[in-house]
Amino acid sequence: MESIPSHLVHELRLELLFELALAVVLGGLIGFEREWKNKPAGLRTNILICMAAVLFTEISHRSGLAGGDPGRIAAQILTGVGFLGAGTILHHHGSVSGLTSAATIWMVTAIGVTLGWGAYVDAIGATLLVLVVLTGLQRLEDWIARRRPALPPDHPVGE
Repeated sequence: MESIPSHLVHELRLELLFELALAVVLGGLIGFEREWKNKPAGLRTNILICMAAVLFTEISHRSGLAGGDPGRIAAQILTGVGFLGAGTILHHHGSVSGLTSAATIWMVTAIGVTLGWGAYVDAIGATLLVLVVLTGLQRLEDWIARRRPALPPDHPVGE
């Protein structure tokens, strides 16, 4: 017979609640960095994307246990996030902006899926690496921009 604490954990879905809470923390850390830099996808957006990825992964996993194809829902997560990411990319007067925000949305989704599969250490490690990339590499990009020769005004973009 199943013990009462074990039964409560199963019934209350405490593991799922833990994963969602961790999604709030990890998505929130990345979202805070984006919010601080006044980017289009900020704190709430990154938290909600991470939480949604956890929930969709859980549904995907459950469908596999019930004899369905767990890959179908997981694949659709990527499609939906691609739509969100595309909405953050803007093309204006020969320049493109929002690519980092779109890539961040993609990564936050991957972190949520990783949490949904119970790979907590992997998700935490990925979050830390994303923060290093977003904060540390910005300084390197600024340094490169200051030293790069200016292009002539009639130079086509992307060549």
